[in-house]
Amino acid sequence: MNEIINEWIRKAEGDFNSAVREYRARKLPNYDAAGFHAQQCIEKYLKAILQMYNIPFQKIHDLLALMEMCLPIFPELEFHKGLLAYLNLFAVAFRYPGELANRDQAKRAVKAMKLLKPILRKQLDLPDE
Repeated sequence: MNEIINEWIRKAEGDFNSAVREYRARKLPNYDAAGFHAQQCIEKYLKAILQMYNIPFQKIHDLLALMEMCLPIFPELEFHKGLLAYLNLFAVAFRYPGELANRDQAKRAVKAMKLLKPILRKQLDLPDE
């Protein structure tokens, strides 16, 4: 695996840890950040997959667009479209005034991330964690 793919994976893992940490925080939890980092984790894993197969992509944050790019080499990803669509909300909607994620929304985002992560790692030939 080349260094760029490894860097995408390291960054995805950093977002995974940040999402879990923010969701679990007892003092001053930031549920917007928990959801954002959950979305970012999956975005970076998808970009690692695209990189692995030399599929070019733009600087986008739309998980559904990234899914569409992955489908030719990873068609079963479409079964997870609902989870990707939910996480997509956290890329932009909760980053601006007027929208605040609550604990239940963050919990759902972290759960979606935890469900998707092993599926994406398997596609990258990485061991389960």
